[in-house]
Amino acid sequence: MTASRVVVIGGGVSGLATACLLARDGHQVTVLDKNSELGGRAGAWSQDGFTFDTGPSWYLMPEVFEHFYRMMGTTTSDHLDLVSLQPGYRVYGEPIDGAREVPIDVRSGADSAAALFEGRERGAGDRIRRYLTSATTTYRAAVGSFLYNPFSSWRDFVSPQVLRAVPAVVPLLTRSLWSFAARRFGDARLRQVLGYPAVFLGTSPFEAPALYHLMSHMDLMDGVKYPRGGFRSFVGSLVEIARENGVELVTDSDVVSITSAKGSVRSVEYERDGHVQRMDADIVVSAIDEHHTETALLGESDRSYSPKRWNKQVSGPSAVLIMLGVEGALPELLHHTLFFSNDWHDNFDAIFGTPTRVPDEPSLYVCRPSATDDDVAPEGHENLFVLVPLPPDSAIGHGGIDSSGDELVETIADRAIAQVAAWADVPDLASRIVVRRTVGPADFVTEFNSFRGSALGPAHTLRQSAFFRGVTRSRRVDGLYYTGATSVPGVGLPMCLISAELVLKHVRGDHSPGPLEEP
Repeated sequence: MTASRVVVIGGGVSGLATACLLARDGHQVTVLDKNSELGGRAGAWSQDGFTFDTGPSWYLMPEVFEHFYRMMGTTTSDHLDLVSLQPGYRVYGEPIDGAREVPIDVRSGADSAAALFEGRERGAGDRIRRYLTSATTTYRAAVGSFLYNPFSSWRDFVSPQVLRAVPAVVPLLTRSLWSFAARRFGDARLRQVLGYPAVFLGTSPFEAPALYHLMSHMDLMDGVKYPRGGFRSFVGSLVEIARENGVELVTDSDVVSITSAKGSVRSVEYERDGHVQRMDADIVVSAIDEHHTETALLGESDRSYSPKRWNKQVSGPSAVLIMLGVEGALPELLHHTLFFSNDWHDNFDAIFGTPTRVPDEPSLYVCRPSATDDDVAPEGHENLFVLVPLPPDSAIGHGGIDSSGDELVETIADRAIAQVAAWADVPDLASRIVVRRTVGPADFVTEFNSFRGSALGPAHTLRQSAFFRGVTRSRRVDGLYYTGATSVPGVGLPMCLISAELVLKHVRGDHSPGPLEEP
């Protein structure tokens, strides 16, 4: 295979992973990133002895990480110190008439899940075992035949491996994840435990196909892990591997156009230090928001999609992110804690309905990495990351440090802090905050050119999942590829690693449906 000159646009996880894989395959690779720090949404922020992950915080699908590292001639254990979280997470329910529910601690393993479910609903223990057996079967079919499949020709749809997996997948496309769980379990909180992973997919459990019950294999069977040092340690390992393989990493370089000639990619133009520069390329990989690439970087004749595609796209939620340094201990919270409101129909309708609105009592996610990692907060303090799901609407505004963000963003943050304090019975939480930073939907546009200010990309509805989601290889320009959360196969760090491998497959001309053979 002839070595090519490759430019990767975007130094997030998918961009770095793609650069690593292509460089190891012998190509000359440069990564251009508009920001001063690499990692994209998987960023970090530090102040006064606190260090926060500003993006992903759940380590799931460990075999996908291990496969990537092995593709690079190394292993996960060479780079990450993984800690198993047991319980994996805690659930607080919305108080009813002022009475707090006893929180639910969710442990991994079929026996633990069965005990939890049986303890809340008679007969649910046996039913969750069958549910998880189905989730595991579906998960393995998805990984083995669909997620790593480039679907670059009709033959990819009828390969024996894909056809064998069809019976485990297709029947699950005609009903929602919520209805699939609700038919089997009556307890509201148990239904929510099975339905909440839809948020990881940027959609509602009422819209996500039942196919995604496979997500329960990840948290209830595989369990949840945490890389000591935070997810910045994972990003750091990608940067290290990229440099070891000769990748040139260039920050503060904002790509402004992708040029082509005679149907093939030719170069990338980018702004650096106030000057527009040009870099020739045989291959260009867009690892940034696909909408921005299509509508801002490409000429109209080079675009794979018509404007109608973007008008119809269902965007995943945006969010207000709140990073808090808190004085004193917070044993009420585990490393991962979920706060579930009682009326999920209203909650998700606020985010995905028409018109959208800020939910009154949103379901929240809180990460307390200081429960596991001593290095993320000063002694005697806690590190909290709070996520408030919101409609994808950049007009909600920007965040800021020490309550300096836009009024609506700071109001949402204040309400979320009060909600955590009330539901988890930490009445003095607000008075103990010594560091505070917020991020709003408009920040996702400013920092990542995110379409509509979405925090995740397109929602994983049926029409926006798997090969319906988009393309890895441009339909109009030879040598132009797409990778990352807004492309195939979707949202999340494991999906970004798989997306990088899909680019490698296309460049190699490999049509195999599963993961590539490890060297």
